[in-house]
Amino acid sequence: MEIVLGHYLTLAAILFGIGFFGVLTRRNAIGILMSIELMFNAVNINLVAFNRFITPTDLTGQLFAIFTIVIAAAEVTVGLAIVMLIYRNFRDIFVDNINLMKW
Repeated sequence: MEIVLGHYLTLAAILFGIGFFGVLTRRNAIGILMSIELMFNAVNINLVAFNRFITPTDLTGQLFAIFTIVIAAAEVTVGLAIVMLIYRNFRDIFVDNINLMKW
């Protein structure tokens, strides 16, 4: 059996769906960040798969995937710093219990 573009797209859609479900249902801030990373990985699979099947000689998809990985690493760094600051102040990282915008 040959692996075609549809297989990659199905895998990416499943991963994105799991990540989206995790973002909507998780109460823990670290779990939400992990779900966002799962969604980024699904996008990276799409980028590399489309690049492989549409223009196999170009490296555009791989370059965009690397750029996305770099942005995701920066996002995780800032996100974990915010989570650590919130934990230090409130001793809790559940997003339902944190109301920073209230006076």
